[in-house]
Amino acid sequence: MEKTLAMIMAGGKGSRLVPLTCHRAKPSAPFGGRYRIIDFVLSNFVNSGYRNIYVLTQYMASSLISHLNRTWNLQGLGETIEVVPAQMRMGDHWYRGTADSIYQNLNLIRDAKPNNVAIFGGDHIYKFAIDQMEKQHVDTEADLTVAAFPVPIEEASQFGVIQIDENLRIIGFQEKPDNPSPMPNDPGMCLVSMGNYFFKANVLEKALIEDADDPTSAHDFGHNIIPKLVDEGLDVRVYDFSKNRIPGDPENAKSYWRDVGTIESYFQANMELRSALPTLNMYNRQWRIRTAQRDYPPVRFVKHTGHFPNVDIIDSLICQGSIVSCDVMQESLVGYDCFIHAGAVVKSSIIFSGCDVGSNARITRVIMDKNCTIEPGVVIGEDIEADRKRFPFITESGIVVLPKGTNVPLKGPIEFTEDMAFLLERDKTAKEMIASFKGTYKKAKGKKHSHDSSGPRYNAYGPGALKAGAQESD
Repeated sequence: MEKTLAMIMAGGKGSRLVPLTCHRAKPSAPFGGRYRIIDFVLSNFVNSGYRNIYVLTQYMASSLISHLNRTWNLQGLGETIEVVPAQMRMGDHWYRGTADSIYQNLNLIRDAKPNNVAIFGGDHIYKFAIDQMEKQHVDTEADLTVAAFPVPIEEASQFGVIQIDENLRIIGFQEKPDNPSPMPNDPGMCLVSMGNYFFKANVLEKALIEDADDPTSAHDFGHNIIPKLVDEGLDVRVYDFSKNRIPGDPENAKSYWRDVGTIESYFQANMELRSALPTLNMYNRQWRIRTAQRDYPPVRFVKHTGHFPNVDIIDSLICQGSIVSCDVMQESLVGYDCFIHAGAVVKSSIIFSGCDVGSNARITRVIMDKNCTIEPGVVIGEDIEADRKRFPFITESGIVVLPKGTNVPLKGPIEFTEDMAFLLERDKTAKEMIASFKGTYKKAKGKKHSHDSSGPRYNAYGPGALKAGAQESD
């Protein structure tokens, strides 16, 4: 590992996650209450013993860089997690594909003189003992090793589909095919690339230079680099991710990997995390998922005065600094610094940090980006047709997504903060989704910035506040 360089591609736009990604890169998107997506791949590398890591950024990288600088500082000689912004080192253009992002940073590889280069994506949720993959790569003397995982054939068109022989050599590679080839021993499943690779450094450099000189190339690992190496007869092998074993996890634990590329898959992965027996074990002391440490007080559960019953919390995750006084919290995730008021009912929802859900509100299958406000009495998720008329961002199955800083009043148009409205109306994907909603949303001019938390504040707890709160809730 001392002779291995790790490069994490974290420049993805994540357009299918709009509006969560119209102001941040996909790897910077919050996940599981207190984490960001990038924390998972970085934790995997650090837990596996790697200490020479570059994170390549491009799109909307400000919050990602801020998080990395504050959270992921390695101390010591020869140990670094370094952010590398796109620099146009190889011409007057930004990264044109995954392979081009590495090509434009060949100087890092040449400076480090590694034997092997690990190239991993920065936008998946998984645990991975990466050293086990490198051991196979070294033991087999492969030119390239590709991490792979079986998925149902109906989902395989979203990935690079791999065909292998009995020695785990790749003999065919289809990038996002319309008709994916199934696994020979299981016609209902396909073996797909996870977008995680180990290259011999000299093989990688040669392949990238040749690809950069090809005017017909899309400069992508899946579309161009891997198929070309296979066609040229190089030793390209698969690493079977299902055989990866995480230290500290039970022997029979199943491998977990999710590509959270859509709102639906992102929602489902969060829901899996808070299930009664989560597939992704976050309580393994030997394999911690690291993230920012915040100085918030403990979670507070409040039985409100008056006629409200006890808080009923079922299979939910709630982060530090939040106050929960609702009637029901069921199968939901609540980030740090949130306030869920008396009488509220929250079901199957994801609430990012700094949010406020008003008294007697009822929300089901809602994703609230940071610093949103649901005013008292609001109902979301019980009438999908009514929701489609009111909310611009709603999935086919009825998941409502509120952009950062949104205010939802009891009646009338929802309110975007002025800064978020500016971004939404200029983002290519978002503006198409809100085009038909002109006049059905407002811009809260001068009232609030999307960065301003709506969570609990000290001035709510002065003399007489409890009595005033009871009257308001009534």
